Amino acid sequence: MEWRNIYRGFLMGVSNMIPGVSAGTIALIFGIYDRLIESISDFFSPRWRKTLSFLVPLGIGVIMPFILLSGAIKWLLANHEQPTQFFFLGLIIGVVPMLIKESKMKTKFTGWHFTVLIVLTSVLGYIGYINPEGSTVLYELTLVNGIWFFVAGAVASMSLLLPGLSGALVLILFGVYYTAMNALSLTTLNIGVILVIGLGIVFGFVVSSKVIKYILSHYPYMTYAAIIGLLLGSTVVVYPGFSAGGAAVFPSIITFIAGTLTAFLLGSKERE
Repeated sequence: MEWRNIYRGFLMGVSNMIPGVSAGTIALIFGIYDRLIESISDFFSPRWRKTLSFLVPLGIGVIMPFILLSGAIKWLLANHEQPTQFFFLGLIIGVVPMLIKESKMKTKFTGWHFTVLIVLTSVLGYIGYINPEGSTVLYELTLVNGIWFFVAGAVASMSLLLPGLSGALVLILFGVYYTAMNALSLTTLNIGVILVIGLGIVFGFVVSSKVIKYILSHYPYMTYAAIIGLLLGSTVVVYPGFSAGGAAVFPSIITFIAGTLTAFLLGSKERE
């Protein structure tokens, strides 16, 4: 078992609880993105046993923050949203230079690649600009909202596989984010809601992992263009502005620098 994947998965799980931040971004920082896609895709095939040593510790890590930190994340976003968001903004920006280098953008990208990059940056940025709150919490599980929870979970699962596409943002767009966070809290635990959203996530993994693996294998540079575009677009989603006032400016600058350095140092260490 690759037990160090527990801390990688833990950070991926934490990131996916923040609106606008993607677990796929953390996978890129750690240099395990390609292997993550391949392992998830192979898990739903006759080769599934070979993936267990990689995916089991990673899965344990991903689940842990949802159980242990959902309350803390809610508190941070409620009381220190600006510095928290700036930390994750730094993480995103810190990984972009590494991707530009790995993608060989200067020599391999054509006009089509840059077009895809710009379009995806614009589309995701616009989604972030019109991002609804969706703050209603649903406590009762019915057939109608159960189907909606399942679909939301299936679409949100792609966020683990697509850097820049946030699972929390997808759940907000579906109006399910606050219901999910409430269901995960130890004080308001709702097993039914968790199971339905979880089943949707598993279904989404099965479908999207196959598609992304095919695209990575056959169109690697276009994939890099799409990933960079999604990451740049997600900065609009994550950027909180300075609505908290001047007192939060200095902490936000510090957390932004910390996030950028974390991305650079972790990425460099993992690639070594």
